[in-house]
Amino acid sequence: MPDILVSVVIPTLAADSRLWECLESLERQTRRDFEVIVVDNSGQGLVRRKGVASGARVLENPRNTGFGAAINRGFEASRAPYLATLNDDAAAHPRWIEALLGAMERRPDAGMCASQVRLFGEHRLDSAGMLVARDGSSKQRGNGRPPEDFPVAEETLFPSGSAALYRRAMLEAIGAFDSRFFLYCEDTDLGLRARWAGWRCLYVPQAVVEHHYSHSAGAASPLKAYYVERNRLFVLVKNFPGFMLLAAPFAALARYFWHVWYLARGRGSAARFRAGGQAGPKMLWYVVRAHAAVLGHARRLWRERGHIRAAARITPEVFRHIVRCHSISVRRVAEL
Repeated sequence: MPDILVSVVIPTLAADSRLWECLESLERQTRRDFEVIVVDNSGQGLVRRKGVASGARVLENPRNTGFGAAINRGFEASRAPYLATLNDDAAAHPRWIEALLGAMERRPDAGMCASQVRLFGEHRLDSAGMLVARDGSSKQRGNGRPPEDFPVAEETLFPSGSAALYRRAMLEAIGAFDSRFFLYCEDTDLGLRARWAGWRCLYVPQAVVEHHYSHSAGAASPLKAYYVERNRLFVLVKNFPGFMLLAAPFAALARYFWHVWYLARGRGSAARFRAGGQAGPKMLWYVVRAHAAVLGHARRLWRERGHIRAAARITPEVFRHIVRCHSISVRRVAEL
């Protein structure tokens, strides 16, 4: 049996047919020097009871600990030099691991690799890496566009955690996912912390994954609205340098304006929330709750901000330049 170079960690909540499909795609990989670790977040042992993960190591959590904590548990159980994260509603093409490993091994300065994530069954991208707006919001690069628009391997800001490869040495140096994020934006936080530490991220177009978007939490649910808003504030406080942090509230106000503008025209995420009966006062309530939660975590977030800056290998000016090169407008965030 070959040495294990990659641990593929897959958190799951439902342990349904999508997980089976995901695991089946890994059986067809051209590289065999990897292991699969399924982290059961159902709190009910559903993976074991349904028998959908034969051949994989299964770790059971007593409750839903969230995406980041589940990945961290898989990382702690692994000794491989690389950690791959894969959503349970994603199916990897046969050369996925081969392409990611090849790219990472050619670039010792790269701590992360982003996959070409396609919307399942469509010739459109979910993501080709990630982008960040001036208010801390993060969105998928290339979302909705054809894969041919992003044909070459190149540097991107950080990967979507739905299908990524991370270097163990990087995770041991900067820490793994922040489990307090619970759901959404934990890959943004990890990616920006890695950037502060001087690590780069590569987009690998040959590493193709097809993703059923928002299978678990829903495309426009109250759960998603709250955590996305709260966690973008966590990202801001922890990672944005002073000037960017002070400017972020003005960018957020502009984004709220564009949400209202697109809502009136039946477009964007606000319109999808309204279609699900969640717009108006409910959306405002999620924003208020999110800001209140940040106040409750302020001391911890500020302390972690200090740790990130103390260990930084780049200056705030370089960080601002990197983010500007991989940015998305707040108007576009509201439109998507």
